[in-house]
Amino acid sequence: MKDMLRTIIVLSVLCALSGFILSYLKTATAPVIEMQLLTNVQGPALASVFSKAENDPIADRKEFDFEGRKVVVFPSIIGGKLSGVAIEAFGSGYGGDLGVLSGFNTANDTLAGVGMTQLKETPGLGMRVKEPAFSTQFKGSKAPVALSSKGGSIDAISGATISSTAVVDAVNAAYAIYQKLKPEFAKIWQ
Repeated sequence: MKDMLRTIIVLSVLCALSGFILSYLKTATAPVIEMQLLTNVQGPALASVFSKAENDPIADRKEFDFEGRKVVVFPSIIGGKLSGVAIEAFGSGYGGDLGVLSGFNTANDTLAGVGMTQLKETPGLGMRVKEPAFSTQFKGSKAPVALSSKGGSIDAISGATISSTAVVDAVNAAYAIYQKLKPEFAKIWQ
């Protein structure tokens, strides 16, 4: 009985210690993981959306509360003035959630461009939404956008209608966030 009690105590201490170490490591590495995600996933998408930004949109990003959830907004500053913002939103694609970083020109509320951040679509078909032939259609468009089959100006990728619709849905979701938060941008970035 004494041996069994000692075994239970030793195992309990080991489990508690392991749990503490794992939670500490998760807390300690969270900022590094977040910075890697920003640099290697959202960074390339931001570069394609705001190629002429004079600031570092990642360093100047701000978090906002939108309907009870955290939304990160990346500013583009040109000539010392806010020229645009980028917001990431998601649409339901064929392979799961499809992340799109949508950039908006603050002067005229048009799209500056889109960049993909999360993409698990079918290789050869759905993955074509990240190609310039599809993504450049958004530049200069007024939101909300729609596919040409639904009366809009965006041509879907043949055979990848679900993926194309997911991108359009994500852009429109980002536009809804942009419209709601736009008055806050002038207060932060002048």
